[in-house]
Amino acid sequence: MSTTSEATKRFTERVENYVKYRPGYPAEVLELLENEGGLSQGAAVADIGSGTGIFTRLLLQRGYKVYAVEPNQAMQQAACMWLGDDQNFTPVDAVAEATTLDTHSIDMVVCAQAFHWFNDARTRWEFNRILKDEGLAALIWNNRLADTDDFSMAYENLLKTKSVDYNKVNHRNINDIDFKAFFKNGVYKQVNYPNAQLFNLEGLMGRAFSSSYVPAENSIDGMRFRGLLEDIFAKYNTKGTVTFTYQTEVYLGKV
Repeated sequence: MSTTSEATKRFTERVENYVKYRPGYPAEVLELLENEGGLSQGAAVADIGSGTGIFTRLLLQRGYKVYAVEPNQAMQQAACMWLGDDQNFTPVDAVAEATTLDTHSIDMVVCAQAFHWFNDARTRWEFNRILKDEGLAALIWNNRLADTDDFSMAYENLLKTKSVDYNKVNHRNINDIDFKAFFKNGVYKQVNYPNAQLFNLEGLMGRAFSSSYVPAENSIDGMRFRGLLEDIFAKYNTKGTVTFTYQTEVYLGKV
């Protein structure tokens, strides 16, 4: 797994595509955080690795006070552009292992599409420090399903053979995370929800190049990747679109 500093830099040139083409999260995720996690309006939530604010926005819409902790300046600036007018939004330039937040000040920590980048041992200590005594952590991923149809299998094969380091950093390496060690006494709730995105060719390109393991869009390898992806789209699209199917996974418990 990459170090935090390496992970911080990976998305700098991909912010525009990330904002436009990354998936959102089902409403059921927020309902779970409220019903099972005890969140109520006005609660203080630390969104760690908040990126461009995709999940932050959902939290703000529910009336929570959100501390968006993100070390990548380009991503944080993007979040500030579309969320900065919300009085409950506080951007924090810091890393997961040293958030700078006050001790025992946070009702819930959330990590949406980010926890696999963190140093587990140091992060666990920091989350314990900032969480209130009864506070919970929610680790959330949109896990793209790689074998739902011919398109998804062809796209997965393209990533495996023509990406930069997909097999190393792909977020499905969450299977390597020791959740029992992270959560207190090894106890946590794990819930899955269906999720999907429908893309035309432009959207597919944007979604692909938002990923840190895909070659840079304007590089020679990126241009080759684009050509191969165009071929896959031409072969497998249905009426001009293809579908990314996800399983949204939530891991919720005390740290």
